[in-house]
Amino acid sequence: MISRLLETLEGYREWALKVLSEMVSIPTVNPPGDKYEEFVEYAERVFRDLNMDVETFQVPKGYVAKHYPDYAEYPRYVVVGRMGSGKPVVQFNGHYDVVPPGSGWSRDPFKPLIEGGKLYGRGAVDMKGGIASILLAIKAFTETIESFQGSLEVALVPDEEIGGATGTGYLVEERVSKPDYAVIAEPSGVNSVWIGHKGAFWAFVEIYGRQAHGSTPWKGINAFEYMVRVAQRFMEDYKRLIERKSSYYEYEDPEGAKPTVTIGGEVRGGAKVNIVPGYYAFSIDRRVIPEESLEEVEKEFLEFVEELAREFREVRVKAKVRNKLPPAFTDPNSVLVRRMVEAVSEVTGRKPRLTVCLGGLDMHYYTEKGISAITYGPGPMDKAHISDEYVSIDELIKASKAYAILLYKLLARST
Repeated sequence: MISRLLETLEGYREWALKVLSEMVSIPTVNPPGDKYEEFVEYAERVFRDLNMDVETFQVPKGYVAKHYPDYAEYPRYVVVGRMGSGKPVVQFNGHYDVVPPGSGWSRDPFKPLIEGGKLYGRGAVDMKGGIASILLAIKAFTETIESFQGSLEVALVPDEEIGGATGTGYLVEERVSKPDYAVIAEPSGVNSVWIGHKGAFWAFVEIYGRQAHGSTPWKGINAFEYMVRVAQRFMEDYKRLIERKSSYYEYEDPEGAKPTVTIGGEVRGGAKVNIVPGYYAFSIDRRVIPEESLEEVEKEFLEFVEELAREFREVRVKAKVRNKLPPAFTDPNSVLVRRMVEAVSEVTGRKPRLTVCLGGLDMHYYTEKGISAITYGPGPMDKAHISDEYVSIDELIKASKAYAILLYKLLARST
């Protein structure tokens, strides 16, 4: 049955590339959230062509304003295609927003081009290529398998590129759907399954001195000079503090197994060359391994800042927490991971690596609700967000085959 399933899938290769080309042609740029309605109308047509029931949810404007006030005037939509009934519920997830194209392209980023086994265009790999893989798998699965037990869903969401709260966050938090298994088609590459991702804790460290005229610096307290001293303590003592910890799990890059901190990605302060600055601040980007909780990370950070405030009494040293993204993790011995490993192995001929993604993903919205979730999709990942972005057609087809086999294992036979 699996060989027949894969033969059927191969027969629709050109269909999948056509769908991907049409999706890439819709410039769903975020920020601010352009052409979302056009994309969703297209997705609804594809779902109906696949004989799926379709529901489209407009995210309430107040919900958008709460999370992303700058973009509240741009409507957001979650579109879900469904078939089957009962449990288990297997949901594929793909975000349809793309980052701005930027500069340096040798071709129009929204006029997809197939060349040398690659499809070029903004969003080709991140992650409309993953969506095309999902749709191809479903087309082959439903045409090959006459009946199955359980439910199959595809959730296409906006706003992953700005945090996901009004996309997957809305989908899960507002209980639009609660699957048993979730597969996010982000570009892990076909030889790697992401079973988790690191979290992030973003904050600013603020230094308040006293402003004065540049000709009389002794009358002021230079906030910049103190910021340098405070930042030095972060570079030395804080880094040493967090690097004592290490994750048990495997990462794409072994260096990622430790918590990390990036200091000074943003710096604020200073007004004019002849003014002693009374205020300066620098950012903290603290990455969180799955074994840590955001609560303990925040407590550790605030205690460190309080210690500096006591040391540098000539100025006020304050902390301002900006954003928090929880880490995510799914047990490698779970049914979903084991079946995905089997499926990928049948397609590629070798077991995939089970790794933790260094960046943040939408997985945490699922795992926070106790939903088993993984990320697997066509790459290469390092072509996301760059000029001349592309997806490997070979990986697109292989990922789709793995999805189809996974569906067979989860829905068409007993787990």
